[in-house]
Amino acid sequence: MSWLGVLRGVAVLHAVAVCVQPIAIGIYLNGATTGLQVHEPVGLAVSFIGVAQLLVALVYWRLGGRGVAALISALILFGESIQIGMGYAKHLAIHIPLGVALLGTSVCFAAWVCRRTVRTAVAA
Repeated sequence: MSWLGVLRGVAVLHAVAVCVQPIAIGIYLNGATTGLQVHEPVGLAVSFIGVAQLLVALVYWRLGGRGVAALISALILFGESIQIGMGYAKHLAIHIPLGVALLGTSVCFAAWVCRRTVRTAVAA
């Protein structure tokens, strides 16, 4: 399997985990405390998957792939670190819109990296 294939798998896993977050907090807001019990560990898992995504994107880039994949992965991970801090500090005015932005960015990144045309920066 190529590094692009690994990056695609990690990016899709990351996007799916990010999409679980609003569902979990919605369950909590609907009155079930289990939603919050799911939201926190999944949020930490999202961050760990984000680190893996960045590492894979860096290897992919260094082996001739698109450098923008590493840049976007780094920005997503940076946003996730702020997101975790804002969540624990209960700054929802930042936490909620940043979560929406991270969800959109993660899903768009996964869709972009899975496109057939995203091969390498240098044509053969």
